[in-house]
Amino acid sequence: MNVNLQFTALTSLIGEPVRATILWNLLDGRALTATELAMLANVSPPGASMHLNKLVQANLLAVESQGRHRYYKLANAEVAFAVEALANLIPAKGESQSSLSKTRSLNDPKYCRTCYDHLAGTVGVEITERLVKQKIITPNEKDYDVTRKGIKFFADFGVDAEELRRRRRFFAKTCLDWSERKPHLSGALGAEFLLRLIELDWLRRIHDSRAVSITSSGKKGFSETLKLEL
Repeated sequence: MNVNLQFTALTSLIGEPVRATILWNLLDGRALTATELAMLANVSPPGASMHLNKLVQANLLAVESQGRHRYYKLANAEVAFAVEALANLIPAKGESQSSLSKTRSLNDPKYCRTCYDHLAGTVGVEITERLVKQKIITPNEKDYDVTRKGIKFFADFGVDAEELRRRRRFFAKTCLDWSERKPHLSGALGAEFLLRLIELDWLRRIHDSRAVSITSSGKKGFSETLKLEL
């Protein structure tokens, strides 16, 4: 099959409403059962299974069995990047001050959320911009370089940037945020940094949501380390 036909087949697969809903709901990196995904996509379990099988066969989803349950998740970070990139095609609309205040609600994923395994939304973008401004990371086409200052900065958080650089996955990648239309930090470094911020209780995941809340310790910590008021 030539590239044109492969691309057409892939976009047709992703563009089907039920399958698109399934992919969108797995964008937070969780693994969910077919029953859970059927409820989220508003289809019957047999219908969900049919769509899930197609996504697995296309290597867009991975499936793991635990006991009598089968859990589905995005196959890899590249699938997450592709789904997030498609969301960037949603037309941007101007926001009034009142709608902006709603956006900044702690429970609104547009304000602070996960994008697969890294931080996104307004907060993710603002943190990334502050890391760049303080020369902790520097933009380099579609990636970020970590400076000497940055290596120490992340080490102070308990994140070994040099070790992460040796891993097989992308190290520090730019990911265009669909709600902000600006890049945030992703890749192995973005994922490890998010995990560390959660371990420090600066951030907390909100159950059954991609939204992430910022704790009082987090607000103080971001203010002291990055001069960022959240």
